Amino acid sequence: MGFNKVITSKKMLSLFAVLMLTGTNLLMAQGTATAAAEKPGVDWLSVSYYILLFVLACIAIAVIGKILKVYDLSQKIQGKAGINWNNLMAIICIVFLIAGAVGTYWSFSVQGKMLLPDAASVHGVKIDSMFWTTTVITFIVFVVTQILLFTFLFVYKHSSKRRAYFLPHNNTIEKVWTIIPAIVLTVLVIFGFFTWQEVTNSADAKGQPASINVDITGKQFQWDLRYPGPDGLLGKKNYKLVGGANKMGIDYTDKNSMDDLAADTLVIPVNKSVRLNIFALDVIHSVYMPHFRVQLNAVPGLPTYFKFTPTLTTQEMRNKLDDPKFEYLVYCNKICGASHYNMQKIVRVVSEAEYTQWLAKQQPLLTPALRTELKLAEVKNNNISTNRLALNN
Repeated sequence: MGFNKVITSKKMLSLFAVLMLTGTNLLMAQGTATAAAEKPGVDWLSVSYYILLFVLACIAIAVIGKILKVYDLSQKIQGKAGINWNNLMAIICIVFLIAGAVGTYWSFSVQGKMLLPDAASVHGVKIDSMFWTTTVITFIVFVVTQILLFTFLFVYKHSSKRRAYFLPHNNTIEKVWTIIPAIVLTVLVIFGFFTWQEVTNSADAKGQPASINVDITGKQFQWDLRYPGPDGLLGKKNYKLVGGANKMGIDYTDKNSMDDLAADTLVIPVNKSVRLNIFALDVIHSVYMPHFRVQLNAVPGLPTYFKFTPTLTTQEMRNKLDDPKFEYLVYCNKICGASHYNMQKIVRVVSEAEYTQWLAKQQPLLTPALRTELKLAEVKNNNISTNRLALNN
């Protein structure tokens, strides 16, 4: 009977649920950390250690609660005043306030060192500005509300010498805590809207030079790149054409596809607008370049894009960080499988002259092997000065 009560106990079920959730989070965190260190797997000993600490903390709290309850009952049996639970809870509130302040300080001093690196793009500076503005505003509100909350609970704890004042409604208070946050959030959202519009605007602004179009396609577990050839235009793509040597599904019936180039490194010129056309072939990936504040999902069947302008070359960032081996990187920011941690590619920001020289050395995607596989043949037309290719069905 006792065992059945334990099994059906809501407290035990709740504790079990908490343990399962905590364990899952720890497993995911540990797995990600070890993967990042290029050592796939989970340190089960470390996970078990933290779960055991959590269980022991829960048991300790339960034991202390039982001891206090027994002490309270014994005092009342002896005709003495029992524990003043109101005072005890008030003290606990102050302890929580102090512990929270220490935890907040620790979070800023330790975790604060893990902030994003300095922005190296035009819109990145604006995003950082919005981030810090939002952080400062919310932090001030957080500190004030937490101090007021726990201090009021301590100062105005229950007392037999006074009664609480019941305030059912106050229009002024309702207006204050509705209008002020609404104004602040509206301003933040408007600034965010204009910044987001800049990076997702598919058309270049009037009078500005055209953005450099680059295709980046994610698949387990790598990024494939495609640059426009001499014509400056990228050809069409069709997911139905993916297969064999045509790993990106390029439509070679489109004349603009004939001179498209392959690349192993994402090379882009400094101070030039770059439009990344983002694709995925299997599962959801995410293009993530922290230095440029670029992050957008790569979704199968749903092309997305991101426009940005880099402001610091790789060499300038190396000099700034005093790190001769520094490289910008593009990561996958979605856990897309076992080798997710290895899905990255070097991004090199260079001068416009260096970019032009580099681009001239890249090889066409339409290799002889691909031409043979797709049964492409040259079609000659006396009225046309250049050769074109047609698809033989």
